[in-house]
Amino acid sequence: MVIPFWKMHGAGNDFILVDDRTGAFPADDETFRARLCDRRRGIGSEGLILIRPSKEADFRMVFFNPDGTAADMCGNGARCAARLARELGAARADMRIETAAGLLRAEILPDGVRLQLPTPTDWRMNLAAEWQGTPLTVHFVHTGVPHAVCLVENLDGFDVRAAGRFLRRHALFAPAGTNADFIRITGPDSLAIRTYERGVEDETLACGTGIVAAALVAERLGLAGGPVRVTAAGGDVLDVGLNPLTLAGPAEHVYRGEVDYR
Repeated sequence: MVIPFWKMHGAGNDFILVDDRTGAFPADDETFRARLCDRRRGIGSEGLILIRPSKEADFRMVFFNPDGTAADMCGNGARCAARLARELGAARADMRIETAAGLLRAEILPDGVRLQLPTPTDWRMNLAAEWQGTPLTVHFVHTGVPHAVCLVENLDGFDVRAAGRFLRRHALFAPAGTNADFIRITGPDSLAIRTYERGVEDETLACGTGIVAAALVAERLGLAGGPVRVTAAGGDVLDVGLNPLTLAGPAEHVYRGEVDYR
């Protein structure tokens, strides 16, 4: 079977997208899903997205991590899916998206996509952890997927891979684990972020739900107001609105291709 796909990115967070409105994609083959996302043996991406029909919304977004496991939602991925669904005629310019995390709204903008996210849950502020003998203050919030947020002074020189790996499987966040975000406040309404993503198991150039989590934590700590401008590791700047909760930023095509299912 030959499967057409689109490669897209949202602020450097890259995805493989498939129009699966016929249901023909072999979604139960976890090994195949992981192989597609493998940068050496497949197409390469930080996630696989299927666009499927929905009875509740314009379309349903099904998201898989690059290790082949399923995830409830992805902010940057949802913005890419919204743009592609609109171009395929599967959605209106002001659309609703069904996800495992609930219904989302998205709006196509002249320079990107604005996504309205569900109400954040599971707030846990000022958690204590110790990493390499240094105490860490960790703030946790679920923005469609779980995020642990830490403020650090030297963000550029911080070992995000090591600290992220430590927090990702910390007992505080068992059994599901968490994404780990490290942030630095850069102004009254701005911050910079670096993220270690669960499922990718590495630092990524951007994480939409992590960017939202960072803005929410900064607001709750009284360090930023809204809207908050967040600079991702790849240099892109995304805007987080806090009431309602929205994420606006780029959703770009990279290329289109076909892959064989064997």
